[in-house]
Order: sequence, then C-alpha cells, then structure tokens
Amino acid sequence: MATANTVNGRIERARTELAPTQMAAGALFIAALGFTLLFVQDPLVHDSLHNFRHAAGIACH
Repeated sequence: MATANTVNGRIERARTELAPTQMAAGALFIAALGFTLLFVQDPLVHDSLHNFRHAAGIACH
C-alpha cells in the first residue's frame, strides 16, 4: 500500500533536499510577500496600483 502524501512528509523531504540558504531564502520570500499583502491595502498604494492596471489596459471592474 502506498503511503499518504502528507504535509509532514513534504517538510521532511524538503529538509533533506534543500540547503539551509535555500530554506532561508524561501522563508524570507514568504515573509516579504505577507508583509506586502498586509500593507498594500493602504489607500494610496491601492489607488496607484488601480490606476496602473487601467493604464496597462486591464479592466478591473
């Protein structure tokens, strides 16, 4: 019988296959993405991104 593909199994496999610098870079990327998503809701940033989408020809509503 095949073993189930679990989160714990993926973490263990990543520990054996990735270098510490790769894991640190991944963690830093995730932290930066979370920080950006949290603070991009600021109205000035949101409006500038909205205007950029319209300038690029993307219809958002």
